[in-house]
Amino acid sequence: MGDLKERLREMALAEGFSGMGVCRPDAIPEAAARLRAFVEAGRHGQMGWMAERMGWRGDPAALWPEARSVVMLAEVYTPGHDPMAVLERPERGAVSVYAHGRDYHDLVKKRLKRVGRWLLEEVGSRSRNSNRVPLSSIASQPSGAPAAKPLVSPGIKVFVDTAPVMEKPLAQAAGLGWQGKHTNLLSRELGNWFFLGAIFTTVELEPDAPEQEHCGSCRKCLDICPTNAFPAPFQLDARRCISYLTIEHEGPVDEALRPGLGNRIYGCDDCLAVCPWNKFAQDARETRYLGDPEPPLLADLSALDDAAFRARYAGSAVKRIGLPRFLRNVLYAIGNSGETGLAPAAAAHLGHEDATIRDAARWALGRLGNRGGD
Repeated sequence: MGDLKERLREMALAEGFSGMGVCRPDAIPEAAARLRAFVEAGRHGQMGWMAERMGWRGDPAALWPEARSVVMLAEVYTPGHDPMAVLERPERGAVSVYAHGRDYHDLVKKRLKRVGRWLLEEVGSRSRNSNRVPLSSIASQPSGAPAAKPLVSPGIKVFVDTAPVMEKPLAQAAGLGWQGKHTNLLSRELGNWFFLGAIFTTVELEPDAPEQEHCGSCRKCLDICPTNAFPAPFQLDARRCISYLTIEHEGPVDEALRPGLGNRIYGCDDCLAVCPWNKFAQDARETRYLGDPEPPLLADLSALDDAAFRARYAGSAVKRIGLPRFLRNVLYAIGNSGETGLAPAAAAHLGHEDATIRDAARWALGRLGNRGGD
């Protein structure tokens, strides 16, 4: 089915993806041990779902035993501006580039489904024309077991970052790129500004050669991290990562880490932005990812109530953290701003019903030298 794979690639690129690779579900045998070591060291922080679903996450073949191929797809969201520039504007909030526009989960998943449906229709058409069931659609059976009834129609399952799928190791196995020293995926053709999506399928497709690591002696991504979240190259401690702290972590952030957050209120792009491989980054083809390049004022964000927050971030990935966590991040940013004119914005939350927000307001005022809020 070599021609089928190439036609699938053409279809994927026409849909808006920038790269495609194929691997077997069992192509990452080392992933389970690496994940187990990560969890046992506690580096997953509060992300309990990593431990709870470790069996599936560490072994893609266990997620859907009938799958014969994993099609990994990359969709570029390269920013059209310098994502580090906002860090020099402390009165404004820095939001990770991927969350400036529409939520990628929705857009990528729709594209995956269209590509997957095309694959099913194409294989089904070939099967009808040849008047036989494709062997690739028959699930393997244990030795000696009676033959199962063939699956008349091949199947697919699509995943975008919300299921227990280790997309980055699978993408490296499929030849899309390699996991750099910052643990994100890099590509010599795309840089590192791209989303990953996966199509698991019962269709047998020829796997691509895995990509090798090309980071060399470079350590720019490690050295720029404001909170020292990389204990070693190719290792991440999520408990110190700004993306984790501002998005996944519930409750107060360790006071020792708060200054490192700067004005980042949702995610962090530092390690991505400094990667030299971005000189090969492609422009984003989906304009809905770009959003408004002008970062929001912290004073405006601190005044949002729940309805205003939901309206402002409707259709955005930012919305999923909810207003309390968002306000906590905004107050930390106010405390780090050095802008005494923002003290009233922090003081307005000293009586908030949420203890974490009250704590963040007190901390912000203390940082601004205005402990009483007057």
